[in-house]
Amino acid sequence: MPGENLTRVEAQERKALVDVQSYNVTLDLTTGDEVFLSTTEVTFTAQAGASTFIDHLSRQVRSVTLNGTALDPAVVNDGVRIQLGGLAAENSLVVVSDAEYTNSGEGLHRFVDPVDGEVYLYSQFEVPDSRRVFAVFEQPDLKATFQFTVIAPSAWAVVSNSPTPVADPVPGTDKAVWSFSPTPVLSSYVTALIAGPYDVITSELTSRDGRVIPLGIYARKSLFEYLDADYIFEKTRQGFAYFEEKFDFAYPFEKYDQLFVPEFNAGAMENAGAVTFTETYVFRSKVTDAVKERRVITILHELAHMWFGDLVTMKWWNDLWLNESFAEWASTIAAAEATEWTEAWTTFQAMEKSWAYRQDQLPSTHPVVATINDLEDVLVNFDGITYAKGGSVLKQLVAWVGIDAFFAGVAAYFKKNAYGNTELTDLLSELEVTSGRDLSGWSALWLETAGVNTLRPAVETTAHGTITEFSVLQTAPIDYPTIRPHRLAIGFYNFEGKKLVRTERYEIDVNGEQTDVAALVGKKKPDLLLINDDDLAYAKVRLDPESLEVAIEHLAAIENPLARALVWGSVWDSTRDGETPARDYVRLVLGNIATETESTTIRTTLGQLTTAARLYVDPSTRAETIEQVGDELWTLAKKAEAGSDAQFQFVKFFANIASTPAHVETLRGLRDGSVTLDSLEIDTDLGWEILEGLAVNGAIGAAEIDAALAADNTSNGQQAAARTRAALPSADDKLAAFRSLVATDELPNAIVRQTAVGFQHVNDPAALEPLVDDYFAMLSDVWKNRSHSIAETLVVGLYPAPLASSALVAATQSWLVANPETPALRRLVTENLAGVERALNVQARDAR
Repeated sequence: MPGENLTRVEAQERKALVDVQSYNVTLDLTTGDEVFLSTTEVTFTAQAGASTFIDHLSRQVRSVTLNGTALDPAVVNDGVRIQLGGLAAENSLVVVSDAEYTNSGEGLHRFVDPVDGEVYLYSQFEVPDSRRVFAVFEQPDLKATFQFTVIAPSAWAVVSNSPTPVADPVPGTDKAVWSFSPTPVLSSYVTALIAGPYDVITSELTSRDGRVIPLGIYARKSLFEYLDADYIFEKTRQGFAYFEEKFDFAYPFEKYDQLFVPEFNAGAMENAGAVTFTETYVFRSKVTDAVKERRVITILHELAHMWFGDLVTMKWWNDLWLNESFAEWASTIAAAEATEWTEAWTTFQAMEKSWAYRQDQLPSTHPVVATINDLEDVLVNFDGITYAKGGSVLKQLVAWVGIDAFFAGVAAYFKKNAYGNTELTDLLSELEVTSGRDLSGWSALWLETAGVNTLRPAVETTAHGTITEFSVLQTAPIDYPTIRPHRLAIGFYNFEGKKLVRTERYEIDVNGEQTDVAALVGKKKPDLLLINDDDLAYAKVRLDPESLEVAIEHLAAIENPLARALVWGSVWDSTRDGETPARDYVRLVLGNIATETESTTIRTTLGQLTTAARLYVDPSTRAETIEQVGDELWTLAKKAEAGSDAQFQFVKFFANIASTPAHVETLRGLRDGSVTLDSLEIDTDLGWEILEGLAVNGAIGAAEIDAALAADNTSNGQQAAARTRAALPSADDKLAAFRSLVATDELPNAIVRQTAVGFQHVNDPAALEPLVDDYFAMLSDVWKNRSHSIAETLVVGLYPAPLASSALVAATQSWLVANPETPALRRLVTENLAGVERALNVQARDAR
């Protein structure tokens, strides 16, 4: 990977020399299983006499022709860059190459469906991977138009950013040619090509400017029967209407296709007019309401990018955070205000905020506006700061300037910068105009410094409970001592019957280490006092002792779902910080989760419960705690409403943490039908999760996994089988999983990812101890020779974190001392180490 890097300085120097007008790219997808023929004609201006380079990763560059003069590929091409010297004021460059298909989800990914043998292709270009498909000036501020011509089997569907043209048959062959019209001016990373025998359902909508926008939803033939296209179209229409009104800007492209593609690395990608989604959003089996809601958020997230990211694009990747954070914020508010998912902000608190707080407490934390020196920096900055903290900070900014002023500023930003490139200051300047607030100080404190603050109330009362003093205290980590301004609400919750109901709300500005709140003096202290009510601020929150006692005893009684999520989050933060014993958190969850109504809160909380049981409790009590959690989850499943989301989730997490012979017998019974729950169907995917639970306990072997795969020989089945094999518990099983990933690079990205998940799935981590040395021995080679996506999966997914031992800490520290080079790799290893050090600290607190 290091040879494929591009620095910000190089990009700035190239931008100063070059301005690109157009690309004409011809791709012949009929030349075999490994490579395709790529022909790129680039028209660009330059400073006369200057020299620069164009990016291209290929198997072989056949020819390079600059302004009619043939250049020797052996001289000008190093496999990553093609050097261009003696440029004219106006230039035409033609590059012909054999480019490679990938199985890593980067560039042009090639997938063969095990069900029917059909071939499916899709592109994934963010951050630097359009260069894997055609020669390109690979940086976001060198925008141009793109005209694609594609030669492919005539039976295929071919989709790009422009509307799909009628294909022209190639006489005497089974091939055809698709000649797309030029795109609007785009950055190369949001161009796209999707090709294969995809099935499609089409529709249309009318934009606010009167244009009819064609809509398409695509999926593989073998998955198409599960596609709920009507619902997806409905959410898309709701998103269009909401964003066009709030942004005061009509949809900027000619059509809008959404394509569900195999083995996708992320949730989705905002290719202009041709959004690609992970196939996990095509539901062949029952999924939780949390996953259904997440799909809606993702649909709206990518739609928001059509304006923020595609229409207006950041100049360099240091502003990646703003691109992603805006889409996170916009998709959440759109879901809450324009769809049936009205509790989207509760989901945001439970899922995104917890991710952000976790990321912001790692040693690798960074300001929201990160220093991005090169491509390796940006690749590891697709993190909880970029997405979740950034989105949280934007929510705080909206509270700071007001929602109407915020949308007005965003609308002005789109009008002024359409089809151009911007920096953060371009947006903030518009918000200053519409809000009348100077945002320079706010930006410096929130965007240019790292770390998360902790807020806690300080309350004095009379013997009768009347508040005599009230302050909000703010602290900051020693390493990141910034004290920030917060716009937040304080909620008073009191019992009305058996419910805890908000009876008063006060919205204030908090600034400094202590903010006195005179308005609360003389008020009767409520049963539960909640600062950061409505979750406006980005900060960890603590409860006063009396409120904490009420919350732990009566958490389920809190009527407001967002308030419950804030309390769940507060106690989890306190547990991770070693303030609350992990076994107390386990008791809190098991005692209150039965009546939780929000699916994502249940999903997140149960995930944290299993982490606490396996990683955070005193190791001497780990086995009995895991057993207790398994027992209680099965009891909760049996008592839950028949067919409910809660019942479904309790069964899924029971299968994940089952640990005793009795648990194994229950799983066997669920799988063979001798144990049943009302309205619970053991469908294909739940059946795999139950089988994985048996595998973790050593209750099945390879034969049972092979039989399950034979019954479900699909892409999903292959991934589930890989995960289940890797979950087998012996040291030999773990070694086999490890070697299957490290010894060869032939496995596709989805199998690699799922194998790593199974590798980490243990109740007793002792089987991982023999692999500690092997892990550190493979790091440098993997980082050097694998693609970024695969390398990152292996570095994180094969780290034996469940051991959580001082020996693992020592081994990790030794590797870091011996390997001072490669900052991006060191960052991942350092984050691994931080997780283990935190676990040891929390275990020590639980043991006291």
